[in-house]
Amino acid sequence: MTTTLRTRVAIVGAGPAGLLLSHLLDEAGIASIVIDQRSRDEIESTIRAGILEQGTVELLDTIGEASRARTVGHRHDGIELRFEGEGHRIDFAATVGRAVWLYPQHEVLKDLIAARLAAGQDLRFGVTAEGIENGERPRVIARDADGERLEIEADFVVGSDGSRSVARATVTGSSTGGYFREYPFAWFGILCEAPPSSEELIYSNSPDGFALVSQRSDTVQRMYFQCDPETDTAAFSEEQLWDELQKRVPGTTLKQGPIFQRDVLRFRSFVAHELRRGRVALVGDAAHTVPPTGAKGMNLAIADVRLLAAALGALLLEGDERLLDAYPETASRRIWKAQHFSWWMTSLLHVAPDATDFDRRRQLGELRTVVESEHGRAYLAEAYCGWPFDA
Repeated sequence: MTTTLRTRVAIVGAGPAGLLLSHLLDEAGIASIVIDQRSRDEIESTIRAGILEQGTVELLDTIGEASRARTVGHRHDGIELRFEGEGHRIDFAATVGRAVWLYPQHEVLKDLIAARLAAGQDLRFGVTAEGIENGERPRVIARDADGERLEIEADFVVGSDGSRSVARATVTGSSTGGYFREYPFAWFGILCEAPPSSEELIYSNSPDGFALVSQRSDTVQRMYFQCDPETDTAAFSEEQLWDELQKRVPGTTLKQGPIFQRDVLRFRSFVAHELRRGRVALVGDAAHTVPPTGAKGMNLAIADVRLLAAALGALLLEGDERLLDAYPETASRRIWKAQHFSWWMTSLLHVAPDATDFDRRRQLGELRTVVESEHGRAYLAEAYCGWPFDA
């Protein structure tokens, strides 16, 4: 038996991009159905870091009191670049008059899911998309949690289903169709029970490799250090992990505590060859991924959604296709700026496995060029806090 549903916009993927898109469409009076193969509990409990640009926070404000980014999240007006044992603060407020908020992605998802369900959103968990039929009335072919076939017929389909996107093949012709770069290192991440070691994030370049000292709350902290992508998370004792982190942030004494989570985060850059074909478009990780160094992943997805929501409003309410036709080019401008910034931050702070003495000294020269220049600090601050949204 096949159940057929009809809606204006079918959204595959209940991540930040898909959920916020359904909210913006609802504000415009456009109905949507959102599906995700994961359960609600899995979505809300998968812990992921989050640095929100100011523009992202302002857009999340539109969901009302459900957004806790400003009340639970922590506003940061700068970061510290640490190298050669010294810290150099990049003052966001002084250079660009903007800020970022430290607010984990799973908390953003809790806010969005609560807001959408309260608004009556048709949001279906445990529904797995198997394919998309493009055309004037595209269809999402899926199976529900019981294995029953489900078809969603829509005026438009949006793939916001992450880096393993089913929708991508419909748009690009291949699930891997895109520009791709893999990096020769990864991040070993820990969550620990400890007070903060710093009020702001520390991005540390050391001869032993990169380290990031982040925060999560008054009692839980998140930290990373550069490692080989094949590193076994069980290969280190807690004492060895703290030794590894501490030697990479000379000049700062880390506050230690029990480590209760470990993971290895691989680094990849990807941009799909196409962002839209016919009545199907991609947003978020389905369209692109970036290394985490520049804190651009979720923010770039939100920027995509803002553009696509406006384009779908013009198409479905006014029959005007111009914004939709412009979507790939307009979105790509920000995507490639973010790709460059993420690559630049990564190359600025990490030690490549084949780095020579020349490479190391050149890297330190680049770091000094940034921190000792008003314009260098302003470039980093502007990109990190987020460029203005395109009109």
